[in-house]
Amino acid sequence: MEEKIEYMTIDANTAEEIENKMPEESELYELADLFKVFGDSTRIKILYVLFENEMCVYDIANILNMTQSAISHQLRILKQNRLVRFRKEGKNVLYTLADGHVLTILSQGMEHIEE
Repeated sequence: MEEKIEYMTIDANTAEEIENKMPEESELYELADLFKVFGDSTRIKILYVLFENEMCVYDIANILNMTQSAISHQLRILKQNRLVRFRKEGKNVLYTLADGHVLTILSQGMEHIEE
């Protein structure tokens, strides 16, 4: 016999609806990993710089007063998480935000902390 679960503020049908809307565990892990990327202020700064303009590692490093090596390392993480993309122009590699979602995430986050 199945044990009946009791809820304090909702009924069993509401609980079932919520459970049915819950994303798959693998999707939740991916989402958590995505938000971990935003847990580093250097990566946030890089994203803000790239929001303003497409640019190379050298220019990003100069704007943020950091080494090219440090910027390259963070860009690699941002690329792996599909938050930035790049294109080659001659010998230069130019970076930009991957898509409008990145800006939306940043904007929503700023809006939330400014409330």
